[in-house]
Order: sequence, then C-alpha cells, then structure tokens
Amino acid sequence: MPGFSFNLPVPVPFCFRLCLDYLSGSNSECLYEVHEDHIRRLVSLGGRDVLLEVSSKDDLELAVRVLYGGPLNEDEQLEAAAYVTTWFDLNRDLAPFYRLASGDERLAGVVQKLNGLRLMGIPDLFEALCWAILGQQVNLAFAYTLKERLTSAYGDSVQWQGTAYRRFPSPEQMLAVSADELGALKLSRMKSATILEVARLMAAGELSREGLLAMDSFDAMEERLVSIRGIGPWTAHYVRMRCLGDPAAFPIGDVGLHNAVKNLLSLEEKPSLGMLREMFNSWQGWEAYATFYLWRTLY
Repeated sequence: MPGFSFNLPVPVPFCFRLCLDYLSGSNSECLYEVHEDHIRRLVSLGGRDVLLEVSSKDDLELAVRVLYGGPLNEDEQLEAAAYVTTWFDLNRDLAPFYRLASGDERLAGVVQKLNGLRLMGIPDLFEALCWAILGQQVNLAFAYTLKERLTSAYGDSVQWQGTAYRRFPSPEQMLAVSADELGALKLSRMKSATILEVARLMAAGELSREGLLAMDSFDAMEERLVSIRGIGPWTAHYVRMRCLGDPAAFPIGDVGLHNAVKNLLSLEEKPSLGMLREMFNSWQGWEAYATFYLWRTLY
C-alpha cells in the first residue's frame, strides 16, 4: 500500500537543498535517485525492500513517504525513522562546530556558505565498509563504477513507475559470490578478499553496527575494524565518520581532503600530514565535519 508517510522534525540549522546538492554530486550514483525537491532510496525494513521518498518544504521537518513495500508496522516505522535520522545526521547539534568555525578565518567562509549542511551518513555498515574498501587507492569515478557493478550483479531491485531502484547487496547475498566473480568485475584480489571476509563476519553475527556502537569508545571501534585484513586507518576513520557517527573521525590520508586544503590555503603543493595535524588541532572534536565541509568545496 503506497502513500504511507510520516514526518521527522529536524534540528536548526538544517538545509535540505544543501543536503540534496551533496547527494547529487555524482551522476554515477546507483543507490538513490535525487530530484529537485526529494530523494528516493530503496532500503531493507523488516526483512523486505521498501522504497522511501524524503522531502522537506520548509527545513523544519522531513516528510518520509513509502512509495513501495508499505504500509509499515510500528517497528518498521521506527526502523525507517532511525535510518533517515542517521542518513541526515539529525541528532547532531551543530552549534558548537559553528561557534568554533566562525572564529577561524580558514573555516568561517566555508561554514557560512554551507550553513545547514549535514554530514550525510551511510547507515548500513556493510555498505559503508564496502564503499570505503572500493575507494581505496583508486579515483572516485572508478569507485562508483565498482559500486554500480556490485549492486547490479548481486543487489535487490524493484521497479516503480518505470524506474529501477537498487539496494546494495547484503552480507548474506555476497556470501554466495566467489573472489573470481568479483575479480571479473575488476575488483582487486585484496578488495575482493576483504569484502568477502566482512560479509562472512557480518553474516555470522561477529561484526555489526550495533555491536561496534556498544563499545566504550570510537578508538575501540577502530581497533576492531583494523583487525580485519584489508582495513586500515583511512577506511576505519571513513566508516567512523559516515556510519558510526563520530564527529572527531579524521581520515587524514584522504586525497580529497589534501586537495581541499591546498585550494583553501592557496598552497603550491599539497599539505603535509604534519601541517594537517596542526591545522585540525584547532578543530578538535569536529574533525569529521571540518573534513566533510572541506570536501564539499571541491565541487
């Protein structure tokens, strides 16, 4: 039954247009459809595929509508609300970050221009880990190509009003895939092995977002992630930032961050790691948001 909907209040400041602008940054994105005033995404709720549409008329609340797979029972509605809340980082009070940035000449202009932009999350841990793994040591365009190949080959899809909406494969779906099959999609041996190991751990219940969040610190979460062969500090910090909600995550080795700082400070060369550490020391506790906003200046 389509048409089921509910509303979620949003914090101040919030700018839905800026969030959509970020989400529409690549024409190669395969996991959601961005339109002028709404976004549609296929998610798994209660063990079934549900197509959600999210919009906002006034930046005071998000309207969430079920286009396919409804109606939702009470538990599924809570699950949908939690998904959208994580996706748009709605539980974050940005006032401390904005106060910090407004007094810093390097960030003040960036934050003023992007006021209300939320750090857009990836609520599904398997998707977040795979996206970070796919992005290791390749350009962003090729990472999107690899994600599209994985999604098309192994993920679920539904047709709604003539458009195919896809969902990233689940760990269980990936367990049926061999390393040779992933290699045929042009994944490296290491990336294939890491994705399959993460799928095994998650399908077995040995790794989960809930389990990580139950740990006593983000550093403990990172330690668990980097214990998996093929996951290093950059990947772990990216997941801390995009999936686990750590505002202090700092992917210091990120090439995009290096380019953004180079442009921001009009440097002739990319900044050194020492320079980045000193620079971000001024933004302690908000490194993830500073990184996200700096990324946004690249396009």
